[in-house]
Amino acid sequence: MGYHRAGFEVVGVDINPQPRFPFEFHQADALTYPLKGFDVIHAGPPCQRFSIANRIHNNADKYEDLITPIRIRLIEWGGLYVIENVPGAPLINPIMLCGLMFKLKVLRHRLFEMNRFTLTPFHPSHAGIIIKSFRTYSCFKNGATHITLAGHNFSRTDAIIALNNDCAWMTREELSQAIPPTYTEYIGKQLIKNIEVG
Repeated sequence: MGYHRAGFEVVGVDINPQPRFPFEFHQADALTYPLKGFDVIHAGPPCQRFSIANRIHNNADKYEDLITPIRIRLIEWGGLYVIENVPGAPLINPIMLCGLMFKLKVLRHRLFEMNRFTLTPFHPSHAGIIIKSFRTYSCFKNGATHITLAGHNFSRTDAIIALNNDCAWMTREELSQAIPPTYTEYIGKQLIKNIEVG
């Protein structure tokens, strides 16, 4: 949705069906899907291998590293690319985006590796944010509620509000994994400038 708002025509590819995806969609393996004809490729390999939760529980090795093969494929393709993943993932010179950078009421840090320079917005301090309880994942800053969208103890309604209603078509499960569209809109606008400059 963020890339769409930035001005891109979006085509989604996923190995699993995505019946609520709001744009053209192809169920296919992203490691073999034809890339010819695209201006930008955004890859979001599964993050389970690098997630904090799986590292804490010592089961990250159960999951395959798909960042390396997708990076090799994108470099061979030769166009503009973005690889997104969680903090701790082995991305090369990534920028980090957080909901606080965009005045969203969600604390969701995500890393973005790009083969073109991208500015990073100012990151407000997390000082003053109090996590009410590890189980509820509710956070408060300056009297405003913020949520992390981690775990299982948040409502779909709260998540949609925290994301500025940008993901209203998603299920609660999808919201728990979603990149806020504001992040990709920000990146997309900078990528369009790169495309226009050539």
